Amino acid sequence: MELLDLLQLAAPVMLKGVAYTLLFAVASMIGGLALGFLIAVARIVPWPWLNRPAVTYVSLIRGTPLLVQIFVIYYGLPSIGVEFSATSAGILALSLNAGAYLSESIRGAIQGVSRGQWSASFSLGLTYAQTLRFVVIPQALRVAVPSMSNTLISLIKDTSLVSVITVTELMLATKEVIATTFRPLPLYIAAALVYWGLSLCFEAVQMRMEKKLQQPHHH
Repeated sequence: MELLDLLQLAAPVMLKGVAYTLLFAVASMIGGLALGFLIAVARIVPWPWLNRPAVTYVSLIRGTPLLVQIFVIYYGLPSIGVEFSATSAGILALSLNAGAYLSESIRGAIQGVSRGQWSASFSLGLTYAQTLRFVVIPQALRVAVPSMSNTLISLIKDTSLVSVITVTELMLATKEVIATTFRPLPLYIAAALVYWGLSLCFEAVQMRMEKKLQQPHHH
């Protein structure tokens, strides 16, 4: 019964943490997707002044830990006069991080669309931008969804790292309860199960999206 009492005590605090975790995940997904698209396009267009910064950005983000990126944005940037609230810094760091990984999924999928489709579009009088928007990206999205979904599911787990800059998401909420109850094992296990549950929900959404995208288009 003692364990039930403990979980009952912890539930309100942890649920508030879950709400923050979801807020972070969804906001960062939207930010990451928008950024991922822009970076993917910047990497495939035939202009070096766009390609090089995009390549450097992806390399830098993928080659450094997310924790370091969070610290740079929250603790480092104020020294040059750029300040963010903990929540904004967390969302920005997660969006920048997810954007780099998502851009690789999108870029790979765009490059997987055959050159013949580009040529056919150009011969029909479509511009580069129109071909990309109406012909290439819709097809690329079908291919990119599974790997993009994996990045987005990882994002839910990555939100736990923003607890280091005192954002009360699930991880910090759990630590707060542990500080008053001194029962780390059951509470950390409970937190792990909540993360797992959230990931399963997003996996279910991913499966539905994949099924929808695999259906033939009816005109």
